[in-house]
Amino acid sequence: MPLLNKMSTAIWLVSLSTTLFINQSMAETPVDMLASDIVATYTQPIITSAVTPAEMIKNKDISSSVASSSISNDKNTQDAIRMADAASPVTNVEINENVSPATRIASNPEQQSMNSRKSARLLNKFLPIIPYHTANLQAVAQQVNTSSWKKDEPIDRVIGTKLQALLNWHQHGIGAVDGYWGKNTRKAMQAFQTAQGLQVTQSLDEATWNALNKNSTLSSQPVLVNYTLTDDDVHIKTATIPSTAVEKSKLEGMYYESVVEGLAEKFRMDESYLRFLNPKATFESGESITVYNSSRANTVPVSRVVADKTTQTLYAYDDNNKLIASYPTTVGSTATPSPTGKHTIKVKVHEPNYTYTSPEGSRYILPPGPNNPVGSVWIGLSEPSYGIHGSPDPSRISRQASAGCVRLTNWDALTLLSTINDEATVEFI
Repeated sequence: MPLLNKMSTAIWLVSLSTTLFINQSMAETPVDMLASDIVATYTQPIITSAVTPAEMIKNKDISSSVASSSISNDKNTQDAIRMADAASPVTNVEINENVSPATRIASNPEQQSMNSRKSARLLNKFLPIIPYHTANLQAVAQQVNTSSWKKDEPIDRVIGTKLQALLNWHQHGIGAVDGYWGKNTRKAMQAFQTAQGLQVTQSLDEATWNALNKNSTLSSQPVLVNYTLTDDDVHIKTATIPSTAVEKSKLEGMYYESVVEGLAEKFRMDESYLRFLNPKATFESGESITVYNSSRANTVPVSRVVADKTTQTLYAYDDNNKLIASYPTTVGSTATPSPTGKHTIKVKVHEPNYTYTSPEGSRYILPPGPNNPVGSVWIGLSEPSYGIHGSPDPSRISRQASAGCVRLTNWDALTLLSTINDEATVEFI
């Protein structure tokens, strides 16, 4: 759609919807909001006093993120969401702030089942299951798949890849899979330990490794697999992303800059690790490459998330206040801190655009795409200008600058978009 038409549509629809104002020379205008489960309803905050992982995890990995804007005109996404809505109407229950979380009435089992089905349908749209095969696996893949950690053994890239896979499969995200032991892997391990009631440690121990391998269905899956590239994988739109907002606003879309970048994000991998595993690959249709087996994302509906500024982690809780998932994130910075306290979700948008306002007052609309400043997702909060969103650079999650929002990898943001309830609260600690 030409830029002029986009702006005209935005002006007309904003008069009917919520307008979000961005600080630090940014503004966002949600337009063409995607049906009832992607446009969140206004609800009273849910007050909770549950112990958070922050009280158990004391590391100081502090980084930051950037604020954002949102427009979507993806008809296929709207159709998928409407189909989900037909199976799962959203109900809003007024919450008494003086009632403790333990006595708060949860949604009934039927409603929970409906929400789960809706989440699964949306995930099938945003993050579909990827077919793979294990015939003629290369030696490094076989080594990773059959590896097992032993007490006091150093975590090399073989064990590191398997550890990252197990943590991901238990819904404690490590960011982009690269096989290295680092702060995002450690944070995911600590969140898993908290969820399992284990001692929270700074390094891998036997109890944690055994717990990660307890579910034989998960632990028996191959970590590295073969995937045959299709025409859709390699014949994608690409773009060279310029450095200035003026030039970015002239792009048709903020697409991937290469086929390899697109494949790395598809398989939730660090781009350099994908190349390392496939040194001779030409990345052409019909070619078989070695990739990480990303498996299925969380489908349990999320009722509350806690953005922890100290651990740089987003913790997700279900309707019974159980920790069900965690995601590495970038939350605020000293120069541009995140808000405090509890907030509600006001808007959820897939494929947002981004409106940048220069110090001189000029406004530029940056088109949607995975390399948009807010990635593929914008979940706007009741606090103006703040939200949860994706990232154009997944390998730098927890390592880049921020203007106060909660930044996730695009795949984690899509998972949250699919599973977070309209009545969910977002707490900053």
